[in-house]
Amino acid sequence: MGRPRSPKGRATETFRRLMLEYPDAHCELDHRNPYELLAATILSAQCTDVRVNLVTPALFARYPTPEDLAVARIDDVEELVRSTGFYRNKARSLVGMAQALVERFEGEVPSAMEDLITIPGCGRKTANVVRSVAMDLPGLPVDTHVGRLSGRLGLSTETDPVKLEYVLNDMIPPADRGVFSLLLILHGRRACPARSPRCGECVLADFCPTAPR
Repeated sequence: MGRPRSPKGRATETFRRLMLEYPDAHCELDHRNPYELLAATILSAQCTDVRVNLVTPALFARYPTPEDLAVARIDDVEELVRSTGFYRNKARSLVGMAQALVERFEGEVPSAMEDLITIPGCGRKTANVVRSVAMDLPGLPVDTHVGRLSGRLGLSTETDPVKLEYVLNDMIPPADRGVFSLLLILHGRRACPARSPRCGECVLADFCPTAPR
């Protein structure tokens, strides 16, 4: 096909090609249920998924349910999550999250965005991760990779994550939004990092506006 000329056309072709490039794309945070994914995503701020996956087995063995975590001592949680960085804030967010689930949502992670974003430690990005990965609902998490690639591919000049989410939502069918985000994140990590993007190896280079010609 010819080079897509519109932002929506580039988004559609990006999705098509990256699906072929990463056919088994999936969330790399280990989890068994929405509660575990919510906790893991809170811990993933300013931390690698690999590091989070080293920490969460002990965390979930100690606090397997929101009810358990809601009554945890903050300093005990801090020790378990220390290696993820910003551990004091993260421990408070984890316990606050669990208390909110128990007190307001009967111990269950809610599915509605307007409910999720009232939970400590859960902004729109985290809420979209939980919705799209653990609940199979529409959700397009915007992280630094999604923001960077959206700019480089000419999908949007928007830098505000929430505004960018709405722009991309208009380009991507609801059922594909979570996967689209995962694909951009994977491609950002493997081929299009912030420094020294590997355009010579990129499957999108022929239509990417910022790739060298």
